[in-house]
Amino acid sequence: LDSNGVYNGTSELQLERINVYFNEASGNKYVPRAVLVDLEPGTMDAVRAAPFGQLFRP
Repeated sequence: LDSNGVYNGTSELQLERINVYFNEASGNKYVPRAVLVDLEPGTMDAVRAAPFGQLFRP
């Protein structure tokens, strides 16, 4: 997945099993089924500011 949640792989097997860890959203984008993070504000801000932070919306 890229930072926008779009699958860019070439493996059909991986795409068939992507729902183990990700849910499909609109526009063929995938979001994590679970994200385990410390809920301290500094940690949350660091996750949101990271390249994949767009995928995390608590």
